[in-house]
Amino acid sequence: MKEKIADLEEKARRLRVAIVKTLHKSQSGHTGGSLSAIDMVCALYFHKMRHNPQDPSWEGRDRFVLSKGHAAPALYVTLAECGYFPAEDLMMLRRLGSHLQGHPDSKGTPGVDVCTGSLGQGLSMANGMALGFKLDGKDNRVYAVLGDGELQEGQIWEAAMAAGHYKSDNLCALIDSNGLQIDGDVSKVMNVASIGDKFKAFGWNVIEIDGHDMGQIISALDKAEAHKGAPTAIIAKTVKGKGVHLFENKASYHGVTPNDEELPEALRCLGCCD
Repeated sequence: MKEKIADLEEKARRLRVAIVKTLHKSQSGHTGGSLSAIDMVCALYFHKMRHNPQDPSWEGRDRFVLSKGHAAPALYVTLAECGYFPAEDLMMLRRLGSHLQGHPDSKGTPGVDVCTGSLGQGLSMANGMALGFKLDGKDNRVYAVLGDGELQEGQIWEAAMAAGHYKSDNLCALIDSNGLQIDGDVSKVMNVASIGDKFKAFGWNVIEIDGHDMGQIISALDKAEAHKGAPTAIIAKTVKGKGVHLFENKASYHGVTPNDEELPEALRCLGCCD
């Protein structure tokens, strides 16, 4: 297990490097939330989910919903690492004609299951897919990554109520709880605490972890899959901009990319010199 965790940690480091380089090249996109969510996305694609980069439409695959769609760079670098498309495509992020737009597009990007971007809608889509698999007698699982600021959207709680009601135990929501949104502290803009208690009130199985501890992440994902009779919410305490001190815990880097002066220091922080 130690070797597996070390391998995932190294993958996540490389993915952070790719995020920083991609966003520097594009000079448009979301740095903070991509870096806070990447450990969870990495664990999902390289440890937990069933998927096939050679056959993105394989019916037996698990589904992934990036409900906080503005963190698309985290998903794109992961899909490229998996082999869904060439890594060179990352340098075309947000360019006219590129398949890598500012928010995930299931019609244009191999490996993207649903279009997201309008916050608050992803859990409803994930819930619908999970219910569909149940009705069809299939064992596919559905994973959704949500931001904590996104929990201010009312539709999230309608979806949470429905998933709890239908006991959708093939659904797992991962909450990227970095405590910041574009306008500042989540607690000051519209406090969503206590997140765990809210999901429990709707009948969810709740697991709280350090969202940058790879051992805790994969343990939580394994426990979520084993839990029957209720959906699982993994509340992951994270750091916005994790890995680069220039960006950590700064709401100002929600939607700001590394500039020419910041790039070398960011790469140094991530153990990359090229």
